[in-house]
Amino acid sequence: MTKEECYLLGKITKPFGIKGQVIMFLDVDTPADYADLDSAFVEVKGSLVPYFFHVDGISGNKATVTFEDVTPDEARALVGNDLYLPLDLLPKLTGNKFYFHEVVGFRVVDEEYGDIGVIASVIDYPAQPLFQIMNNGTEILVPIVDPVIVKVDRTLKTIFIKAPTGLIDLYMRE
Repeated sequence: MTKEECYLLGKITKPFGIKGQVIMFLDVDTPADYADLDSAFVEVKGSLVPYFFHVDGISGNKATVTFEDVTPDEARALVGNDLYLPLDLLPKLTGNKFYFHEVVGFRVVDEEYGDIGVIASVIDYPAQPLFQIMNNGTEILVPIVDPVIVKVDRTLKTIFIKAPTGLIDLYMRE
């Protein structure tokens, strides 16, 4: 399993107690969905290694877990490492909700300008994520916010937007 086939679930943040438990930070919208999780890949020295565990409890975005067949010292050694799950375990989203990795390669059609290009990547800035759209070698950056996203058509692999007034003009000037 490679990182490209997975999504980042979170991170092992610290040891808990003396029996080898650890605290995992779950970087997800609904951590309770992972209460029955029994395994994940832990990134160890650049490789994804499968580990089995039992979730003892979840509070907010933190889960207390006990690894199977891992000594307390081995569990402590995993602190600071990232956790991954296969992409096919992501819950399916519908409507205008999407995962950033899912829309790379989608066409973007603006209400005013029509087809403005293809999403090359999503730049996940802390303040606000952006679509990086490429149009014949020209980069167009569009904020990913609800008022801009009109419709996500997964069948056509197209996102319809209503860009803020004047935004596309900044990039399309010749």
